[in-house]
Amino acid sequence: MPELSNGADADAVNSLRSAVMRLSRRLKHQRVDESLSPTEMSVLGTLARCGRATPGELARKEHVQPPSMTRIVAMLEAKGLVRLEAHPEDRRQKVVTQTEQAEAMLEESRRKRNTWLAELAAGLDAEEWAKVRAAAPVLEKLAQL
Repeated sequence: MPELSNGADADAVNSLRSAVMRLSRRLKHQRVDESLSPTEMSVLGTLARCGRATPGELARKEHVQPPSMTRIVAMLEAKGLVRLEAHPEDRRQKVVTQTEQAEAMLEESRRKRNTWLAELAAGLDAEEWAKVRAAAPVLEKLAQL
């Protein structure tokens, strides 16, 4: 674990936080559908990665309160981006599934953001790009913790 009292580790943590936040903000501007909030896009992304889920499971994965997720799912359903189906084992619950329209929107969003990021990365030299490629799995692990 990084030692935050150590000057070099504290500087690295601060630099990582700042860079990830700035890059994230810039990526958010590369949106395909401006009518969706970043939270709604995040929920669709979670469904794409993890598959169907109950609203409670989505709330835990998205770190929001269940009533908030219920409202988000209702908005996505009204826009035709998710379907609510009966839970196969517990009929008191619903399962949220993304629609084909959501899949297409997410694919277009990924394509646009990947293109933008690839253009940005084209400004790196070979050694810098190799470092980014090596760091990608580590950053993915941090994002999952």
